[in-house]
Amino acid sequence: MTESRRIPVAGIVVAIATGVVMAVAGANVLLSVAATLVWIVSFWLVAVPPPVAVAQPREGVQLTATGMAELIEHSGLPMFMIDGERIVVANAAAREAVGAHIVGQDARVAFRHPAAVDLLSRSGGGSASIEGLTGPRSSWQMTRQPIDERYSLIELVNRTAEIDVSRAHTDFVANASHELRTPLASIIGYVETLAEEGADMDPEQAGRFHATVLREAKRLESLVDDLMSLSRVEAEKHDHPREQLDLGALVQRAARDGAGLERQDRVEFIEPGERLMVRGDANQLEQLVRNLVDNALKYGDPEKPVSVELSHDERGMAVLSVRDRGEGIAAEHIPHLTRRFYRTDPGRSRAAGGTGLGLAIVKHIVERHRGRLDIASREGEGTTVTVRLPLAD
Repeated sequence: MTESRRIPVAGIVVAIATGVVMAVAGANVLLSVAATLVWIVSFWLVAVPPPVAVAQPREGVQLTATGMAELIEHSGLPMFMIDGERIVVANAAAREAVGAHIVGQDARVAFRHPAAVDLLSRSGGGSASIEGLTGPRSSWQMTRQPIDERYSLIELVNRTAEIDVSRAHTDFVANASHELRTPLASIIGYVETLAEEGADMDPEQAGRFHATVLREAKRLESLVDDLMSLSRVEAEKHDHPREQLDLGALVQRAARDGAGLERQDRVEFIEPGERLMVRGDANQLEQLVRNLVDNALKYGDPEKPVSVELSHDERGMAVLSVRDRGEGIAAEHIPHLTRRFYRTDPGRSRAAGGTGLGLAIVKHIVERHRGRLDIASREGEGTTVTVRLPLAD
């Protein structure tokens, strides 16, 4: 509440008296009235201090299970409130991640993990890593924060994606190291033999050794090139290309490059009948076509052609299909073909000069261009790889 302003009587009397004196002295009546008002206002401002607001006392806030439930319900992280050892509150994210049935359960029974049980048994707060809480490969960080002597707050942070990325990185480094070491070991071994016995070696045998060293060196070069290409594509995956390209001309040019002079007669190109424009990175799209054509020629029947067809569908997508007529691929392999270093037949792939990265690069290029990649195969009939890219507006 605030105090009301009161006008001192003495001030009013002085003001009125001043006005009367001025009137008696023959001053203008309007001036007398104005002088009186000025005196009243001046005395009001000087003699009476401004009102002071009195702060209202705040009502106390009491912690209840209902209040806590309302407070944490819409948090993006799974959160629980524990009364002693029993879960009394679980927000929406927690019910979705673990299940609504855990409300009312003993927390140690609900989580059923040694690290969780140890954390919940401590008197203070802390954190622990919980593996397999919501699935065999799931990983969560659990944090416990005591609220008072009775209640505690449990928070879960999902680290599954982070762990998967770390695991994939470790696997990639291990696979890349193995793939690099294989040709290097071959090169070193043959060069050492040539250095030690070259002078006394049969010229024909020395020639075979030199040919092997050259082949393995080229394989090593291809592997390094593909690793660098994959790295560049992944670094640019969020950068959507803006340049408009004539896809028909690009595909024909890249298909010829992928085949090379010695295999060009095995490639048949089916034109779209119209100009198809897309927004894309010319270098990456050419690499995509080269990889697909090279794979088809390597693993297709050498006596049969490889078809490269370009068309468009009713959804405004350019459709590129590369089909070989080889042995085909077993159904269980198809979901894994775009994984790095995955091979259905490692020996055959290495003998053909494959690095195991071609389709992984294709997948990342397609994703960067907001497209779609499909692989269909039937054993004994061959394989068709289809890429769909949005047409330019």
